Amino acid sequence: MESDGFIRNTWYVCARSEDIGRALSPFTVLGDAIVVFRRGDGTVAALEDACPHRKLPLSRGTLEGDRVVCGYHGLTFDGSGTCVAAPTQPDAIPRRARVASYPVIERYGFVWLWMGDPALADPAAMLDIPHYDDPTWGRTACGALDIDCHYLWITDNLLDPSHVAWVHLTSFAGGGTDNLPLEMSDAEDRVIVSRWIPNRAAPPYYAPFLPYAEACDRLQHYEMRLPAVAINMSVYTRAGTGGAGADLPDDAFINISYNFMTPVDADRSRYFWFQHRNARPDDTAMSETMFAGATMAFNEDKVVLEEVHRGMKAPRTPYLNLGLDAAAMRFRKMVDRRIAAEAAAQP
Repeated sequence: MESDGFIRNTWYVCARSEDIGRALSPFTVLGDAIVVFRRGDGTVAALEDACPHRKLPLSRGTLEGDRVVCGYHGLTFDGSGTCVAAPTQPDAIPRRARVASYPVIERYGFVWLWMGDPALADPAAMLDIPHYDDPTWGRTACGALDIDCHYLWITDNLLDPSHVAWVHLTSFAGGGTDNLPLEMSDAEDRVIVSRWIPNRAAPPYYAPFLPYAEACDRLQHYEMRLPAVAINMSVYTRAGTGGAGADLPDDAFINISYNFMTPVDADRSRYFWFQHRNARPDDTAMSETMFAGATMAFNEDKVVLEEVHRGMKAPRTPYLNLGLDAAAMRFRKMVDRRIAAEAAAQP
């Protein structure tokens, strides 16, 4: 079931902004070893993490000003990957002494890398997050979690609203999440699964924040966009005021979880997220509580998905799909088509 490759001509989160400073930080993204650092002016540079001489990781060297100095023989590279000094032969810098550089955008509290052809890097292709700078909306801190599984197991999970009934009993589970019908739709770059659950008590994660927690209409909106961006939206209204096509009342509570999956390699992923809500923007305690609850829930997913990855890599008996897997299978086909299109476009 795993894809044979990765979509490359797109943006992936490499790290949280707070994780990158005036130090050489090594990362692996899509199997590429990359060294990331912040220049003196605050901008971020990302280079291939391998000196062209003997492939010592540049991250084992030093940062001098805005230049990376290899820790083996001092070959020195600027933020574009150009070799600007060769101390052992100062008058003959090798023409092939160059490392790849990656286009970088810093946005939404994260550092994003373009992992494909740099000539195709398009800032306009970056995800747009409505209300990000709206002072009436609150948001949590940015989270990061390492998961030892192929990233498509995570996308499968984030297109499955039903799993919360068994995996997240103390957070997102609630009446109707186990068996009410789901609606599915798709577009060129995304798959959406959703359902309204009428007149049920709010799940434990949301109950403390709702004045009508004992009787709510609840929307589960699970959306996955290429390459691996999940937009999971929860909407709560007073019982009888929600539902498909209904105008949301003024006291509707909306929480959107933005989730960014970054493949490390075929067996490891990094999962980044933050949550965005339409209420109580200055309530720090609420933000901290929501972040802690989400972190606990995502660690519950981590345990399950790592076991799924191990089991599906070497199944002793055939696996099967359930009806709830339809959206995940559709998204996987989108991924495969995009990978095939990129391969066909190669000269």
